[in-house]
Amino acid sequence: MGREFLDIFTDWSSDYDDFVEGNDPEYKAVFEGYSNILKEIVQRSGMNVLEFGIGTGNLTQQLLSSGKWVFPIEPSKEMRELAKNKLPSEVMIYDGDLQNYPKPTRQVDTIVSSYVFHHLTDTEKGMALKKYADQLEKGGKVVFADTMFESQEALEQKIVQAKEHQFYTLANDLEREYYTLIPTLLNLFNLAGFNVSIEQMNEYVWIVEGEKQA
Repeated sequence: MGREFLDIFTDWSSDYDDFVEGNDPEYKAVFEGYSNILKEIVQRSGMNVLEFGIGTGNLTQQLLSSGKWVFPIEPSKEMRELAKNKLPSEVMIYDGDLQNYPKPTRQVDTIVSSYVFHHLTDTEKGMALKKYADQLEKGGKVVFADTMFESQEALEQKIVQAKEHQFYTLANDLEREYYTLIPTLLNLFNLAGFNVSIEQMNEYVWIVEGEKQA
């Protein structure tokens, strides 16, 4: 359910912002245009937002600055502590993950995440999307930015390239976690009752947006 990777993010917490700012050569391409990716999520979001895996609170901060109400979820205690230093003191950060989380204290119109959904297997992704659809009213949206690939060959090529550049941490990451194939993900959104669109943001990351149809 995604928590099998929690220790990795606990170890990564103190350096996470350096990674997303492009200061690590292995992950520079993954986080290319990071600030624009977050802005795009904010622009596509409604006013009452459930955010999964807030990390150190970068997206949360932008959502709040845009006048939106946010119900933030983060499974890592270390990440929650770092996020508290960025966010207004009245914002409560809840312990939870993509599948198991407290019920938001108001009706949400958008569910968002950045660099998080790949922590679930494709089967778990499908189950989670159906749960999100049940939680949203008609017209509600799911807006996720994440690393994903157009085909298995494209994923395997990225792993080969990472190893050729001696980016072994990145290669291990791509081999270990559940990075989805775009046709599979679009089908899962459709099966859950969403009208879905997708836009590429850099050579690794796409934004997928699903609008609940009924």
